[in-house]
Amino acid sequence: MNTKPSLSFWQIWNMCFGFLGLQFGFALQNANVSRIFQTLGADVNDIPALWIAAPLTGLIVQPIIGHFSDRTWTRLGRRRPYFLVGAVFASLALLWMPNAPALWIAAGLLWILDASINVSMEPFRAFVGDQLPTPQRPLGYAMQSFFIAVGAVVASALPWMLAQLGVANVAPGGGIPDTVKYAFYAGGAVLLGAVLWTILRTREYPPAQLQSFTDSVAEQPAADASRAWKLGLLLLAAGVLVLFAIRHFALEKELYLLAGGLIVFGLLFAWLTFTRSSGMLREVMGDLYGMPGPMRRLAWVQLFSWFAMFAMWIYTTPGVTQTLYGTTDTGSAAYNEGANWVGVLFAAYNGFAALAAVVIPLMVRRWGLRISHLVNLCLGGAGLLSFLVIRNPQWLLASMVGVGFAWASILSLPYALLSDNLPAAKMGVYMGIFNFFIVIPQLLAASVLGLLLRLCFHNQPIWALALGGACLLVAGLFTLRVREPVYAAPAAVAGGIPT
Repeated sequence: MNTKPSLSFWQIWNMCFGFLGLQFGFALQNANVSRIFQTLGADVNDIPALWIAAPLTGLIVQPIIGHFSDRTWTRLGRRRPYFLVGAVFASLALLWMPNAPALWIAAGLLWILDASINVSMEPFRAFVGDQLPTPQRPLGYAMQSFFIAVGAVVASALPWMLAQLGVANVAPGGGIPDTVKYAFYAGGAVLLGAVLWTILRTREYPPAQLQSFTDSVAEQPAADASRAWKLGLLLLAAGVLVLFAIRHFALEKELYLLAGGLIVFGLLFAWLTFTRSSGMLREVMGDLYGMPGPMRRLAWVQLFSWFAMFAMWIYTTPGVTQTLYGTTDTGSAAYNEGANWVGVLFAAYNGFAALAAVVIPLMVRRWGLRISHLVNLCLGGAGLLSFLVIRNPQWLLASMVGVGFAWASILSLPYALLSDNLPAAKMGVYMGIFNFFIVIPQLLAASVLGLLLRLCFHNQPIWALALGGACLLVAGLFTLRVREPVYAAPAAVAGGIPT
């Protein structure tokens, strides 16, 4: 039997280590970009629109990178060339962003940064599926979660730590403080160094050898797209209705993004029915329309989970500074103290996620993958809902325990549930398509959260966090629709992360 050999703990460590750097950059982005935008003059109601760059680039970039990395073989390997290119450009964006002289430049740099991180991140997800035998994949994804959490702990708290060391936390003239600048410079170095470690310390199976392993899932024939036009027509009609509502009721301009997305996907699905093309776009749309059943059920879990996380990333800084520190003045000492404390909170939830990455395999052994994911999402929901009642910033650390468990679970268990259902030849493109259900809820959040806060919550951003908590609870309930793989429970604890 031609079985894929198991890897040692340190081999899995090396192949996942690059995620430490990627998350270092991603955490700096999440904890500080709203702060940079506000400092450069952005109104709190405009922040979601400025964040649109992040999910939109993922929606476009990840399936394209997955498609091409499935077909790549160079002297550097199959996935590793993409690790390198993405890391170089992401590092350059991190070095430049805190020196942006204007809001529009900072928004453009966010676009470049997020696109570059996505160029590296998508092949990293496929890399685990390529390299590990089925029983070790949950461990590989848990290891990625561990490195994501560790990188984010340090990166999120870095401005606060620098302030404790005496680095200026308020810039003359209300500019970007040195604490943020030096944190981004360190992030560029860490991101590039960690990804280079994985590139230099790992190897890849050639595509032909991957296909020969007995645990490979056979590639399914292309789905019948003759009825795709019906889905396209439904999405197109929904997009037109949203456009009409925007014009008629003078709604927020961010909703144009939602309308545009519905119209574009509606046209693409209609085109899928009638096209004779065999190019990349036809293949990606065909795989999206005909994706495996487990992937369809997991999509709903991801939609609600990532809506909640994006709401938290966007609104924690304005929510905490306004509600707990009593200020919206970005040049004040109170605002910057609160913004730094948000960095600590983000570091805390990622620290708890690192611990959760060790505990989750034990949960899986006892309850299975889906019940473990349900429990963790409910813990996260309770953590975000608690922002409504806590008025001492220190006590928000307790809220971050639940968020940390949810975050570690979101980053690992859906991939463990999914990866054994994907053919090796299309591991990259399906991982990229799975990213749609991470990106679409973020685009939805960027489109509608501002409207919801204005109409329902008197422009109080703390309610966006409560809405995120409710969405995590709903995501947990959708997990119950996902069938437990037969092998999953014992596999997930086959040599869990040692402490």
